[in-house]
Amino acid sequence: MSSIKKLISLDKALAYELEILSKALNKSQRDIIESALSFYFDYTDGIIADKITDEIKAGKINTYDSSVVYRKLCIDIEG
Repeated sequence: MSSIKKLISLDKALAYELEILSKALNKSQRDIIESALSFYFDYTDGIIADKITDEIKAGKINTYDSSVVYRKLCIDIEG
């Protein structure tokens, strides 16, 4: 996997906690941050899914039957 460098600033207490955790787990700070972000992104995916579900139920987002979409896109799923 390729890497992209990002420069971030952390609150002093958070940076210290990251350093302590890194030493305790014998993991790099980068690995801890990547794991934390991955966990957070998975968590927010659920929040976004719930928001979309609520908007569908409230009639703010339209949905379409898959057969209509496939027909419109000329996709034959019958085989």
